[in-house]
Formats: sequence, C-alpha cells, structure tokens
Amino acid sequence: MTLLPSLFGCTLQSTKSFLNTITTNLVCVRYASKKSSTSTRNRPINLKPKHRGWKVQDGHNVREDQILATQLRPRFHPGLYVGIGRNGTLYALEKGKVMVTCEKITPNMQNGWARLSYAGRENSVIYKKHFNVIPEPHHDRFVLIDTV
Repeated sequence: MTLLPSLFGCTLQSTKSFLNTITTNLVCVRYASKKSSTSTRNRPINLKPKHRGWKVQDGHNVREDQILATQLRPRFHPGLYVGIGRNGTLYALEKGKVMVTCEKITPNMQNGWARLSYAGRENSVIYKKHFNVIPEPHHDRFVLIDTV
C-alpha cells in the first residue's frame, strides 16, 4: 500500500527519491523462520501385491468364464476350452473339470509376444504348462421326433 503513493510522488519528484523508497520497502521483507511441515526423506512406497499365479488347481470343477491363472509373462498356455486374455489371463470357455498338462511347444516367432518371451531359445525344446477344461457331458434326454 505504501508503494502506490510513492509511485505517484515519483512522477512529481526526482527519480532519486523513488529509488530510496523502494530500497526501504525491500529492507522490511521478513523471511520464514521455521521449516515446512513436510519431510524430505524418500520413504518406500507400499505397493499392493498382484496375486498372480494359479487360481484353480488340477482336478477342480469350474464354471464358464472363471479365471484359471493370471500371469505377467507366458508361464501357462491355453489348452482345450481355455481362452487367453490380452493381459495373459487364462479363463474357462466351458463348464467342466480342470486338467493341467506339461507339453512341448514351438512358439511362433512372427508373433511379437512370443519373440519377446522366447528370444534366444529358437532351437531348444521348451516345455510349458497347459490348462485344459474337460467339459461335463451334456444330458442325453433329447428324443428325435422328426427329421427335416
């Protein structure tokens, strides 16, 4: 507030008095005397676990669209009546019983995901676990009445 009248006074007076007024105002600036309340330490962040891996064991019954396994890299592969999501999640396509087998694979190196996961293992034998769903037998209570 004191700076505004001194500006008007400056236009009427010489520039020497204007400089003196500014320097006296700058001298009166007060600095903080205490540290702020935040800490300067970098503390570790507690991340939530992802709980990846098997969700259903071998021999268990599953319903349609139930998640069988979650994975970051291709540890498990889909077998019969098993689908794979974009993030590598395996899920059941049919209602039935889960069967896990270990099978030899030959990855398609044209696929970017396979090239990233199996680089340098082109000429070696690779065994991976496959999730399979054996569908429950459908009831045979239908009777053929007429043919078209």
